[in-house]
Amino acid sequence: MPQSDSLIIIPTYNEKENIENIIREIFKLEKVFHILVIDDHSPDGTADIVKRLQTDFATQLFLLERSGKLGLGTAYIAGFKWALAHQYAYIFEMDADFSHNPKDLPRLYAACANEGADMAIGSRYVSGVNVVNWPMGRVLMSYFASKYVRFITGIPIHDTTAGFVCYHRQVLETIGLDQIRFKGYAFQIEMKFTAYKCGFRIKEVPVIFINREQGTSKMNSSIFGEAITGVIRLKANSWFKQFPQKKA
Repeated sequence: MPQSDSLIIIPTYNEKENIENIIREIFKLEKVFHILVIDDHSPDGTADIVKRLQTDFATQLFLLERSGKLGLGTAYIAGFKWALAHQYAYIFEMDADFSHNPKDLPRLYAACANEGADMAIGSRYVSGVNVVNWPMGRVLMSYFASKYVRFITGIPIHDTTAGFVCYHRQVLETIGLDQIRFKGYAFQIEMKFTAYKCGFRIKEVPVIFINREQGTSKMNSSIFGEAITGVIRLKANSWFKQFPQKKA
């Protein structure tokens, strides 16, 4: 495997308008990152675009194709296992639609590689509400969902539903990926809650979240509903669970 300690996992479903641009922007960065795209059989040809780009970026760009829409959580779990098997030290979650700015990737990396964090979160809410072009109703829903999760679980994180994350590999090796149960939006909450309960240091890095300009959002009210009800189960189950702890 060529030289990079960092892998960015990008799950996709119908992202033909964005995928080439986001890949090229990441590869323009001074810090060298590798990318793993996990495509859930997009009918719009997203995977074909990635395959074409692999001719230009054969040593940096990788693709896993799945048989259909199997859920965000399962996509990331598959990507995490691939990253660990290929010996990456830092593993990222990132959306394809430019809501996460590629220029923030080095800041998340630095939080883990240089500043002692085990998990760095690109946070919309750690320094106010840094969201652009979202309808006010969605901003309020997301903001108060994060507040609700923090209240119920007790985790000291402002943006508990964030999907822009850097993990040190030890986090993913420790938490038991096969024990992560949620597949949708609540997956992000479960990962943060589990990392916190395992004793890992989590740092929020302020970012500006910009709503997608191309393609169609996969977010809907039922996804938020899963998060709201799932948090209660997550907290209740934790009373009877022994969490593996971070090694010194």
